[in-house]
Amino acid sequence: MTTVSAPVAGTVIALADVPDPVFAQQIVGSGIAIDPERAESTVVAPADGRLLKLHPHAFVLLTTDGKGLLVHLGIDTVQLEGDGFELLVTEGDEVTAGTPIVRWNPAEIEAGGRSPVVPVVVMDSAPDTVQAAATGAVRVGEEIFTV
Repeated sequence: MTTVSAPVAGTVIALADVPDPVFAQQIVGSGIAIDPERAESTVVAPADGRLLKLHPHAFVLLTTDGKGLLVHLGIDTVQLEGDGFELLVTEGDEVTAGTPIVRWNPAEIEAGGRSPVVPVVVMDSAPDTVQAAATGAVRVGEEIFTV
């Protein structure tokens, strides 16, 4: 079992409330989302593992027990082509929970007309299989669910 921690500080929301049908309908997998605090911040690894994929707006972490965790920074942020994101690691790196991954500013994402909500999803998991361990406000590193 893997404990998954908040990669950003903010407020836990249900995936159903994410303004994107792919996440809201759990097409990628089950999980939760965090409406982040609106300040420049560092996104951290939510668990121990290897960075399987790394893009400025999203990353996939393969946990030590073989689960793929997708952390997506904002909605439609792929369209920014990396603007507003600073990568702090390299694809393939081994990381531990809390390792800094990306710097960004959710307020700038929102000012540009996009949602800064951060889905955290267990890839290829059945809908509604992830149960949130946290509600309301969370700080970086607090447990949000287990896989």
